[in-house]
Amino acid sequence: MDRADIVHDNFLRRVAARDLPQGSRPSGPLTNPQAVTLYRAQCLSRALDRQSRVMQRSGQGYYTIGSSGHEGMAAVAAALHPTDMAFLHYRDAAFQIARADQVPGQSMAWDMALSFACSSDDPTSGGRHKVLGSRALNIPPQTSTIASHLPKAVGAAYSVGAAIRHRPEHACLPDDAVVMCSFGDASANHSTAQGAFNTAQWTAFQSILLPLLFVCEDNGIGISVKTPDGWIAANFAQRPGLRYFACDGLDLYETYRVTCEAATYVRERRKPAFLHIGTVRLYGHAGNDIPTSYLSREEVVEDEARDPLLNSVRLLAEADALEPDAALKIYEDTCARVTRIADQAVQRPRLQKAAQVMASLIPPSRPCAPTNGPTNEARAAAFGGDHKAMGDPQPMARLLNWALTDLMLEHREILLMGEDVGRKGGVYGVTQKLATRFGPDRVIDTLLDEQSILGLAIGMAQNGFLSMPEIQFLAYLHNAEDQLRGEAATLPFFSDGQFTNPMVVRIAGLGYQKGFGGHFHNDNSLAVLRDIPGLILACPSNGADAVGMLRECLRLAREDQRLVVFLEPIALYQTRDLLADKDGGWTGAYPAPGNSIALGQVGVHGDGTDLAIVSFANGHFLSRQAQADLAAQGMDVRVIDLRWLSPLPEEALLEAVKGCKRVLIVDETRRSGGVAEGLMAFCAEKLDVPFARLTSEDSFIATGPAYAATMPSRDGIVAAARELCR
Repeated sequence: MDRADIVHDNFLRRVAARDLPQGSRPSGPLTNPQAVTLYRAQCLSRALDRQSRVMQRSGQGYYTIGSSGHEGMAAVAAALHPTDMAFLHYRDAAFQIARADQVPGQSMAWDMALSFACSSDDPTSGGRHKVLGSRALNIPPQTSTIASHLPKAVGAAYSVGAAIRHRPEHACLPDDAVVMCSFGDASANHSTAQGAFNTAQWTAFQSILLPLLFVCEDNGIGISVKTPDGWIAANFAQRPGLRYFACDGLDLYETYRVTCEAATYVRERRKPAFLHIGTVRLYGHAGNDIPTSYLSREEVVEDEARDPLLNSVRLLAEADALEPDAALKIYEDTCARVTRIADQAVQRPRLQKAAQVMASLIPPSRPCAPTNGPTNEARAAAFGGDHKAMGDPQPMARLLNWALTDLMLEHREILLMGEDVGRKGGVYGVTQKLATRFGPDRVIDTLLDEQSILGLAIGMAQNGFLSMPEIQFLAYLHNAEDQLRGEAATLPFFSDGQFTNPMVVRIAGLGYQKGFGGHFHNDNSLAVLRDIPGLILACPSNGADAVGMLRECLRLAREDQRLVVFLEPIALYQTRDLLADKDGGWTGAYPAPGNSIALGQVGVHGDGTDLAIVSFANGHFLSRQAQADLAAQGMDVRVIDLRWLSPLPEEALLEAVKGCKRVLIVDETRRSGGVAEGLMAFCAEKLDVPFARLTSEDSFIATGPAYAATMPSRDGIVAAARELCR
């Protein structure tokens, strides 16, 4: 017999027989009408869980994770404001149902049934996934909360204080908001979660406003691995900067009282707190998981005997709020109503075509107030002595610094954050003077943790800020890539475009650094970025292009709500010369404000027809050198700078190579998984001319004299071009 049916039958039998669990008497500020409302939310959560299993067995429902045993989260919702942003654990249906009772016009039974059925009418995901979440309820949807949402919860909490000082145009959280994030006891051990706890403590230790409530739902097990008794309390009760609260999640009254105390502490003190709620997991972990395959029958029965709904019936009776017979009728009526609703939900339409599934990968554009840009006086004051040098040729690093300054002057909602971006001005000086120009509120020196940096950026974007986080080196991104893939990119997809993460992630990377680096500082792998649906990857090769592209990236984030990665080639930051010493061929004057390079626009240098060399970043620089060598040998070569690596600018590239007899792709990323793979497929599908590629080897990069041995070179490009043109 299904454990859900056993729990259901036990509830009916025990309530009818008044065979209810023993426990403390109801105490605290929860009124009788409130308690009955929360019990109704608990019953609806339980009925939906049961119905989801029925739908799965009939082939009309799909993979779900149940909330049975965690219904005490309804009391947590009641203790918070509906304007408090909540990042929910996947077992928190009761929280969402109880919050819906605080907001008129919400129908959780219907909405969740549509979600179980993966109907395109589902108002949260549009049929893409069974997720909790609601724009109206201030609950961004989570697809799987194995702690990956905690760093962005820290960022959202930080944004509350930041918005008091600099309120952005699209801010959505009130000044007294609390941000809540919930998770399981097993997830509390995840390195991502530990990083978030540490970041919250590190921030609070410095008396920086961070109104964040961590809620750990401790059911004592993670899938099949038990959490040691007492581990969560021992781990979190004495952490500096993180106030600890604990309650029994099987007791509605105690949970409401303690959560009110925790929420009041966070709201008034503007400091983080940790709420430890004891719960029980009924049924299995998810889907068709069978708990008796890894737990003894006695353990399973013992957990079922602690059913929170049975505890609620006793407490309501002892508080004279609701007699057991009336509680039983509410439960039975709720189950019957959910069955009727589910029968209708499975008849609603579902997604059928790829275009329907992909429709929310690209979020909708949003209206933004027009900006006139800073006055000449404001620019002169910000730039100081740099203002007079703007007409002189400059390398990329300095031009980027000026572009960031102009953008931050024009858009007050822009925040920079990252390791060493403030006082030091970045490892390579790109953010020098910005902290002096704009202050530590807008140029934030973070702790050394890439997950926390990107989480801060994502969370700030939830409250209307335009985040520009910096990852110090491309190789460091791999410590935190799931913050982009699993959090930032999936949010619009699984919320049907209702929630977005507009931001521009600046990353210093690629190879060719002499005497510094090795594989941690010279990284030429972009596969993880090009594999993320909806992400835009931009990569300039020179300073003037970098300015124009960065302005476009900012526009894409601000107006089109896009997730953008701006990859800056370290080896070209200070490069000045192209063909000869002191020729200044790789410097440029600062482009006037307003001049930008549109998404998908490529750069074309020369009009030769013998050969088109297609490359980007360092490869483009080397190809331009090879172009001169090949011209001296009588070859008429055109060099094309891709600029945009994802999505590939296919239409512009097709036009750029028109009339060329051959195409050579020069790719400084690796042969396997590199940019050239997509370009070779493009050539095979779209062109009718010979083509070839020159790539880096499938290797890490060495330090010392062999720093460039595994990557394309000027001479190598010349040789590959001559071979192709034989």
